[in-house]
Amino acid sequence: MKTLKILTAIAVVVILSAFVVRSINPNKVGGNGYGIGDIAKDISLKNIDGKMVSYSDYADAKGFIVIFTCNTCPFSVANEDRIIALDMKYKNVGYPVIAINPNNPEMKPGDSFNAMQQRAKEKGFTFPYLFDEGQKVFPVYGATKTPHVYLLQKTEKGNEVKYIGAIDDNSRNANAVKVKYLENAVDALLSGKTIEITETKAIGCSIKA
Repeated sequence: MKTLKILTAIAVVVILSAFVVRSINPNKVGGNGYGIGDIAKDISLKNIDGKMVSYSDYADAKGFIVIFTCNTCPFSVANEDRIIALDMKYKNVGYPVIAINPNNPEMKPGDSFNAMQQRAKEKGFTFPYLFDEGQKVFPVYGATKTPHVYLLQKTEKGNEVKYIGAIDDNSRNANAVKVKYLENAVDALLSGKTIEITETKAIGCSIKA
C-alpha cells in the first residue's frame, strides 16, 4: 500500500512537471533557445558598415527575417541569392532580412569582420550583415546551423517568434526547391492567416563557436 502511494505521488509529480513545461511554451520542441511563441530580446550588433543595429531601429517594420549565416559554409553560400531575394521581396512590406554571422573568426578566419565586409560587397548584400562578436546572441536563439532562420513578428508583447528552421526544402540547390517554408510563413503573417508549418529542421554547417 505504501509503495502504491509512493508510485502515485511520483506519477503526479511527472504529470505536473510536464504540464508546467507545456505551459511555459506549448510549441517548443526541445533544447535551448527560443521556441515558437517566445519573445525575442532586442539585439545590438555591429553591421559591416561599422554601425550598431537593433530591432528597435526599425520603427515601421512589422517583423524581421533573422538569418544566422556566414561566409564559409557551402550551405550558406548556396543560399545567398535566396536571402537577397527574400530581403528584396519582403523588406518593403515590413519584414526586412537581418543576417547575423555567429561564427568565431579564430576558428574560421574566413568569417572575420573584414571577410564579412568583402563578401557583402562582392555579392551586393541589400540587408544588414551583423557580427555576433563573442558569440553571445546565437546561443540565446538556440541557433545551431548556418543558415538557421527565425521569423519574428512585432506584437504588443514584443518580437514574437513565429517560425524557426530552414529557408526551404533544398538548402543546397535552389532549382530543386519544392516548398518555400519561410516565404509561406511570411505570406501567412501578411495575410493574417495561421502559419501551417512553424518549425523545420535547419540544414547547414554547425556553428563554429
